[in-house]
Amino acid sequence: MAGKVYLVGAGPGDPDLLTVKGLRYLQEADVILYDRLVNPELLKLAKEGAQLVYCGKLPNYHTMKQETINHFLVKYAKKGYQVVRLKGGDPFVFGRGGEEAEECVKHDVPFEVVPGITSGIAAAAYAGIPVTHRSLSKSFAFITGHQAAGNVAAEHQWYHLANGVDTLCIYMGVSHLPNIVEQLIEAGKSPETPIALVHWGTLADQQTVAGTLETIEELVKKAAISNPSMIVIGEVVKLHHRLNWYQEEIVPNLPLVQG
Repeated sequence: MAGKVYLVGAGPGDPDLLTVKGLRYLQEADVILYDRLVNPELLKLAKEGAQLVYCGKLPNYHTMKQETINHFLVKYAKKGYQVVRLKGGDPFVFGRGGEEAEECVKHDVPFEVVPGITSGIAAAAYAGIPVTHRSLSKSFAFITGHQAAGNVAAEHQWYHLANGVDTLCIYMGVSHLPNIVEQLIEAGKSPETPIALVHWGTLADQQTVAGTLETIEELVKKAAISNPSMIVIGEVVKLHHRLNWYQEEIVPNLPLVQG
């Protein structure tokens, strides 16, 4: 039987947020290559005898290089296995799923993409922050925190993000928070702009710290917030204290100003 690769989004952490299609492919897979942020509970759904391959990556440390992951996807599929590449969030949102799909095409391996719920939306929602809102936000952008300071192209992009997008959802940005704050303020964002960090979003130990661009660094330091965390910036963050349905509030309320 011909093998196939399924690039499956595992969602933001809560195992109940896996899609029905993702669950079906996970239960049928012969081989599952999974990431660090995939909830271990999902692996219990694999069929008996399925081979589990850990591909986890930490900041500045990769258990398995991307080139090796690509090689394994092709190798197992060529052997006739049904291969699930289980990726945190969505495969095509900062998950390098596009590169893995290209590798499949390069080697004539059939593949399918199963979208997942990305943390930029889910972590914010579990913190009571809608990324869009009729009165507060008509646009949002997903951004990687790895924006080089002093890079002309990056600075140009920060200007447009600061002045042209209502809500910014920044992935992998905790270690770059001081630079992010500096870039946004230099690009024209008010120091009073609301910002929140959602740590371990959608999980039982989720923690949210909210403040302003001017105060957030000290608040994050005090709360000892680290990766993995989503950064959400914009007026919608002011809704956190009103719509915070999932966890106890740990930050001061911000006045809601519409317009």
